[in-house]
Amino acid sequence: MSLLRTRGLSVTFKTARGPLRAVDAVDIEVSAGETVALVGESGCGKSTLARAVVGLETPSEGEAVLDDGKTSAADGRRRVARFLQMVFQDPDASLNPRMTLSQALREPLRVHSIVPRGAEEQRVSELLSRVGIDSTLRNRYPHELSGGQLQRIAIARALIPGPSLIVADEPVSMVDASLRVSIVNLFTALRDELAVSIIYITHDLATAYYVSDRVIIMRNGRVVETGDARTVLAAPQHPYSRLLRDSVLSPDTAGQNLLESPPEEPELTN
Repeated sequence: MSLLRTRGLSVTFKTARGPLRAVDAVDIEVSAGETVALVGESGCGKSTLARAVVGLETPSEGEAVLDDGKTSAADGRRRVARFLQMVFQDPDASLNPRMTLSQALREPLRVHSIVPRGAEEQRVSELLSRVGIDSTLRNRYPHELSGGQLQRIAIARALIPGPSLIVADEPVSMVDASLRVSIVNLFTALRDELAVSIIYITHDLATAYYVSDRVIIMRNGRVVETGDARTVLAAPQHPYSRLLRDSVLSPDTAGQNLLESPPEEPELTN
């Protein structure tokens, strides 16, 4: 079953130098239960594409169709939010500094009328547990937590409406290196346990190889290659894909390609 299809989707921005086509006639598809890695260098258009998919940018051409044609990104934000959620790159910027963790999670519960008012705190505890946050931290403010903990809260908040699809935009780039794999593992666990599909946006091919079922490689606003993650990254066909792959080296393995030795899973930590 298709959860998302884009058809000739383009996004053009007005600049002092004239129109800038950030996304150029992109066709992609995401099916139920799969993780798709959207890969490319900074500025290639992958985040703009993601924002257009969730309705935060207006396409200049084409469309994004969700839920097998039942919903589109052009529909009202509340309707889209019940189906599709986004986890942003900077969790600190996406959380209200004046709200405790409990308040930040209770607010969307009320907005979407997910549970009766008297059951909100129980649901907050369940969400914190699912993303690996100790419930005793529920009354802390964002500035009292680490980057990894904040990103877990952002993920918990995205789970509240029970979405079928989560778009994660470079979700570990603002997290300490020692905690990055644990966040990636969390997304994998959520896919397996909740049957939620994930679009995982990254510039890191090693992470894409590790986390995804399928990859979509972008350059200059266009899709240049797509397919099974291990097939594409082991034997890329497009010259740009080969260039990206050959640039992924691990200093820990004296130049051995990381794609040949994916990172080991550490213990899940906060």
